[in-house]
Amino acid sequence: MKKYIAEMVGTMVLVLMGCGSAVFAGSAAGEVSAGVGTLGVAFAFGLSVVAMAYTIGGISGCHINPAITLGVFLSGRMSGKDASMYMVFQVIGAIIGSAILFALVSTGSHGGPTATGSNGFADGQMVHAFIAEAVFTFIFVLVVLGSTDSKKGAGAFAGLAIGLSLVLIHIVCIPITGTSVNPARSIGPALFQGGAALSQLWLFILAPFVGAAFSAIVWKTIGSGEQTA
Repeated sequence: MKKYIAEMVGTMVLVLMGCGSAVFAGSAAGEVSAGVGTLGVAFAFGLSVVAMAYTIGGISGCHINPAITLGVFLSGRMSGKDASMYMVFQVIGAIIGSAILFALVSTGSHGGPTATGSNGFADGQMVHAFIAEAVFTFIFVLVVLGSTDSKKGAGAFAGLAIGLSLVLIHIVCIPITGTSVNPARSIGPALFQGGAALSQLWLFILAPFVGAAFSAIVWKTIGSGEQTA
């Protein structure tokens, strides 16, 4: 049970810090130049992962993302029961993080670009958004699978590699969808945002899962067997 609770807490922190940076610091009073901008939000998400990796990594592995959990499961590193429970607690954590963020927005002045940090795409850009979310999740989960591999991984530096890769992904993908690559991260904010965020939520669940599945296939192909010169 401890590892499930760890996943819940870790996902809550990711959503609160990452989405919170977009809501409160992404821009100030609607002026992007006055806020931290894309780079600041990207680093908020990445640093949240780094912090949690070195906090709960030894307990649960610090997936804090159903797409990562799916990739790990399909790679044969965890059971179906654990994978299911991880995902459930990740979503619960995301909802808690979003609830805290919603409470902060509701009880104070707020001039940021979005109330919850939810993901979304413009009319006519569904295919564009789907490709982006699937491809960037593929890259992200592949980094996770490679850097955490027991024989070929990065060892103690895995958390840093994963967090920095998430920063890179956000830098490119924020202008497209706000960057999800994490179904839980999208579910929590969308539940409180409603409207278009909720109606478009399916894409931010399906596309990351598609990308994660391909990551597992690719890693099982290139990561298996002995290294050759």
